[in-house]
This record gives sequence, C-alpha cells and structure tokens, in this order.
Amino acid sequence: MSDKTNQVESDRQLLAEAQAKGTGFTLWAFFKMSGPGWLQSAITLGGGSLASSLYLGVIGGFALLWVQPFAMVLGIIMLSAIGYVTLSTEEQPFRAINEHVNPVLGWGWALAVAMANVVWCMPQYSLANGALGQNLLPKFFGNPNDEGTTGLITQWATGTFGEQSFWATHLDELIIAISILTVATIVTWSYDRGGWGLKLYETILKIVVALIVLSFIGVVIKLSVTDGGLAWGSIFSGFIPDFSTFIRPTDSFLPLLEAIGPEGDPNRKYWVKYIVDQQQDVMISAAATAVGINMTFLFAYSLLRKGWSKEFRGLVKFDLATGMLVPFLLATSCIVVAAASQFHTKVAHGFLFDGEQVTVPKDFKGKYDGLLGGRNKAAEAGAETDSPMANEPSLSEKKLAATLVKRDNFELAHSLKELFQGDFWANVIFGFGVLAMTLSTITILMLISGFVFTEMLGLPPGGWPHRIGTLIAGIGGAFGPFIWKGAAAYLVVPTSVFGFVLLPVAYFAFFLLMNQKKFLGANAPTGGRRIAWNVLMGVAASIAAIGSVYMAHKKAGLMGVGAIAAFVLVAVIVHFNRVNTRKHES
Repeated sequence: MSDKTNQVESDRQLLAEAQAKGTGFTLWAFFKMSGPGWLQSAITLGGGSLASSLYLGVIGGFALLWVQPFAMVLGIIMLSAIGYVTLSTEEQPFRAINEHVNPVLGWGWALAVAMANVVWCMPQYSLANGALGQNLLPKFFGNPNDEGTTGLITQWATGTFGEQSFWATHLDELIIAISILTVATIVTWSYDRGGWGLKLYETILKIVVALIVLSFIGVVIKLSVTDGGLAWGSIFSGFIPDFSTFIRPTDSFLPLLEAIGPEGDPNRKYWVKYIVDQQQDVMISAAATAVGINMTFLFAYSLLRKGWSKEFRGLVKFDLATGMLVPFLLATSCIVVAAASQFHTKVAHGFLFDGEQVTVPKDFKGKYDGLLGGRNKAAEAGAETDSPMANEPSLSEKKLAATLVKRDNFELAHSLKELFQGDFWANVIFGFGVLAMTLSTITILMLISGFVFTEMLGLPPGGWPHRIGTLIAGIGGAFGPFIWKGAAAYLVVPTSVFGFVLLPVAYFAFFLLMNQKKFLGANAPTGGRRIAWNVLMGVAASIAAIGSVYMAHKKAGLMGVGAIAAFVLVAVIVHFNRVNTRKHES
C-alpha cells in the first residue's frame, strides 16, 4: 500500500472517529486535515488580487469593500458543488461533463481555462517588470517609456544598438521575462519530484507573501491610531452590497463632480461615465480574481490527487470557508482600506495647482494627458449637439483628472509608506511581495495549463506532454509587458475582465452536472437539499452570466454578445442531437 493510500485511510479513520464524538471534535479534525482550500487561497492571494484590491480602493474607496467578499461567497458555492460532484463520483470532471452533460460545455470549459491561464499570466509578468523596474532595481531596469532617466541596461542598449532599436526599448523587459519564465519553468517541472529545493522556494514565497499581507494589515492599524484615524463607520458600511455602484459613481466623488457643474452639465456627464466605466472594470476584475475559472479546474483535480472520496465532502466545505474565505477577506479588505485612505479622490503625488496653472509630475504626464485628451475628443465629437461640452477642461476637471490617473507600482508602494516611515522600505517590501506573488501565481497557472493540456489529449498528468502544456501559459504570458504599455499593475484589470466573461461556462457546466441523477446515482441531492443547492448555484451562475454578457457587450459590442449566443446555440444543437441519437439507439 502506497504512502498516499495510507494517508487517505488514516484521514478517513480520523474523520469517522471525530464525527462519532460530536461536532466539536469533527471541526477540530476538519481543521487538522484542511488543505485544498488553503491551496485555492494561495492562488487567489496573488498579484491579480493585490492589484485588483489596490485599484478597487483607489477608484471606489470604502464603498466597494463588499465586492470581493460577495464574489468569493458565490465562488465558494460553486467550488463546494464542484467538490461535492468530484468526491461523490471520484471521476474526472472534464470527462464527466462531456459524457453526462454536453461536450460543448466540457470542451468550452477546458479551452476557456487554457485561454485564461495564458491571459492571466500576462499581468503577472508585467507586475514583475514593474516591481523590478520601479521598486527594487530601478537603476538597472528603469522603464524606458517613462520620462526621465532610464536604467543602466536601457542606457547600454541605446548606446550599442541605437535609440530607436528594439533592444533599446525592450532589452530590460526581455531579461526580466526570460528570468521569470526560467525560474517558473524549473519550479513547475520539479513539482512531481519534490525535494528540499522546491520546499525552500515555496517556503520563501509564502513568507514574502505573508509579509506583504501583514504589512497592509499593519498600515490599517497604523492609520487607525493616527490623528483622525479611519472612518470605521464608512468601512463597515462598505461591506454591505450596494449594486447601484455598478451604474453610478460612489458618493465620495460627488464634491468633485459638483465642482464641475450641476447634474445635467455635459462636462460632468462625461466624467460620470468615465468613473462608472472604471468602477465597472475594477469591480469585475476584483470579482474575477476572487474565484477565477482556472480555479474551478484546479480544485477538482487537487481533490482527486489527494485521493479523497465522499466521506470528505463536509471537510471540503469547511476547508473552503476557513482556508479560503477568511484569509482572503482579511488580506484584501486591508489592502482596499489602505489604498482607499491614501489615494481615493486625492490628487496624485506631485501635482501642483497654482491658480489656473497645473504642474504635472513627469511620471504622470502621459497618463494625465491621455485623460484630458479623451475628454477633448469627446468634446469635439459632441460639438454639434444641443448641449456641447466646453472646448477646454475647467480647473475642476483637471483636479478630478489628477485624482483619476492610474497609479503604477512606484505610486502604489506609497500605500506602505505610513508603516515604514519612508520610501525605501515601502518599495522593498512592496516590490518583493509583488515579485513573490507573481512567481507563485505564474507557477500555479503553468501547472494548471499542463493539467488542461494532458486532459484534453486524454493523457495522464506528468511527463513531457504535461511539461509542454505548462509552457503554453508560461511563454504566452511572457508577452504581457511587450503588448501592454500602460500602468503595469493595471493590466490585471482588462485581463481579469476577459477571465470573468468565460466564468459562466464553468458555473453552468457544474450546475447541470449536479442535476444529473444518472451520473450521481444515490449521491444526488434530494428534497430540501436539492432545492437549496439549485437556488444557491442558480444565483451564482445567473449573476456570473449577466455580468459576462454585460461586459462582453461593453468591450466588444454586438460581436461579443453574438459570440456568447453562438456558443449557447451550438451547445443546444449538440444537446438535442445527442438526445435524438440516444432515442434511436434505444
């Protein structure tokens, strides 16, 4: 009998003995055996959640604190359903969905996860690029796109190959991308072998990630005891869901908007729309990074690899609630509070207003000019309307724009300045924390990519097919810094929106699988339990679907909605074709 089998049998016996003794002993046994939930938490608390939480605080303040916990609860409902189905049948979900639900949903789920792995890897490389170039080693990896001095590598490449050459503008990014990919590949390919080196790497990453999370908790504590403290009433009320913030600016923007003009003023209407668009993107990004579609794939297969069965279904629910929800809620909430208290509706660092004159710091000039340029284009486009915008932005508009410019890694590191009393340690802790989160996330995404690749080929995980599969996400994601030239951390937002659009594929696949009595047999929920499962899953899947269609329309218009409609139509056609085929066969 293998060590893995021995461990599973030991866990099963411990669980049975605890359940015989009562609830208290059962909960203690659950705590001792928890694992997959903490793994999901490790994925969730990556660079995506960090950046989404920071921008959630920047754009929405305390009013959007509810978004991530709400999304996490919906995700836990679906992950619990995935755990129930997987543990009840001990079958691989991809094959189960193809056989018992619909191959269009099964393959759609797998392909969506594969695409999401690549897309979500992109911001991780950009975050790493920003951490090294702006926080940790700016003298070597200075961003050539910012005005001012560049790093030594860029200076050398410019002098050697010419100012306009590819190497002058991308050599530093290329070195970082290759270095990150090399480390992530070595670690990912070493997972099956284990060893002390891998354990040391994981331990260091966990310590650094824990350090940055604790730092943000420390910032909140420090802010709460300083003069004036924090508005705890506003913070606690921010956890109450307010869905109207999806279609209107948070109340904290009202003074800035009222300074521009009355409610019907065309200049004010432009900025209201811009703020709402930003809020929507960041809210969806935060929701998508709370529970992403690739997590639905990893969770099922992590349970199968542990060898758990239906006796462990209660443990899985407990594990998700304590190992995933609690750490995520604590960490992300503190990050949002820290960012909101220092950035929300506040003019970005370095801006100076002297009468009508505005001094724009060099690090923000491109972003600020872009904001006002977009506003001026809107004014030109609406010049012939009955209520045109003013030709030139007012001082009030310029001040609002100065609060809305996107902060990058260097500016976001200021959120730790309150704790460390200076920029140096704030940059070091923030930079190393971001770097650790990106390495951890890229490694996990590459692992999932390998699992998806072998599963689609019908091969067991491991070996060269699995290794090749990991490189699909690793190499594909490495193009992130070259494709995206805006604020490095902000790449998390558009990529997460893409991932969110795909999420309903997984949710509806498992919703339908949970209702397959033929597949689940005696394990199929009945009576009140079945009603409860369907109501909870139906709410989660419906909210995901509505958000998906809305964002697809917002980003791609009728083409985006048409793509979703075409996918649903193909799934329906395949379903009825299978029904007719089975009728003829019987």
